[in-house]
Amino acid sequence: MKKTVSLVFVLILFLHPAYSQAKNDGSKTALLIVDIQDFYFPGDGPGLVNAEGAALKAKEILEIFREKKQLVVHVRHKASRGFEINKNVEPLSTEKVITKTEVNSFKGTDLLEYLKKNDISRLIIIGMQTQMCVEAAVRAGHDLGFECVLIQDACATRDLKFADKIVKAEDVQTGTLATFIDGGYAKVIDFAKFKENIDKYLFQKLD
Repeated sequence: MKKTVSLVFVLILFLHPAYSQAKNDGSKTALLIVDIQDFYFPGDGPGLVNAEGAALKAKEILEIFREKKQLVVHVRHKASRGFEINKNVEPLSTEKVITKTEVNSFKGTDLLEYLKKNDISRLIIIGMQTQMCVEAAVRAGHDLGFECVLIQDACATRDLKFADKIVKAEDVQTGTLATFIDGGYAKVIDFAKFKENIDKYLFQKLD
């Protein structure tokens, strides 16, 4: 009798709409880690502002995706030095690694094919540099029909120069993120918000 009651309770819980929605609304989410390579850290390349801090946030996000058994894709840009993916987000042998030669992660790679094969509809995007390869991934992903979410403090950039003016990294970052929101290309959140709502951003419909 006790077994029968327990089984009925489990079935009711499983079939309840609220429970089903909380678990999965049909969206399949992948983590896209763009160019977190040694080149962007002091010593091997230009060194981005807060590269280490962004990489540590990326590491935590990667660990969450692994714990939740969600798809992870690492993208790296072909380079003569600093080509290696940074140790903070070192890929597992089971995780997809894509090598690109263009700013756009989709151009000249099998990224789109791989995401489609795995029925992915949402991308959580992090990486370096925010206004270059990360921005290209966001815009291309959106145009290809993916719902894009960018975690801002798991991205990094650097100071830029235009004519005789220096644009500080903070302003480059802010301006780029503002275009994502203004143009409807992506939802922009910080790591704290992601961590507080993991199941929402992985499995549920977003507002």
